[in-house]
Amino acid sequence: MDAEKLMSAAESLPLELKTELIERLLDSLNPSHREIDELWAEEAERRVKELRTGKVKAIPGEEVFREIQEILSK
Repeated sequence: MDAEKLMSAAESLPLELKTELIERLLDSLNPSHREIDELWAEEAERRVKELRTGKVKAIPGEEVFREIQEILSK
């Protein structure tokens, strides 16, 4: 099947199948690494817990960007 026929066939798929095809194609370009994904999920949960319990305090984005701008303008 040439590329044009393949594209045409893909475009004619129902939305649900198009979505599945897109997900599979993206995964083939950038395969997930289950162990790494799980570690990042654990890290994210840990950080959220620290924020909720008050162990750490968030810095507003505006403040962070202002400080970066100050550093870069020196």
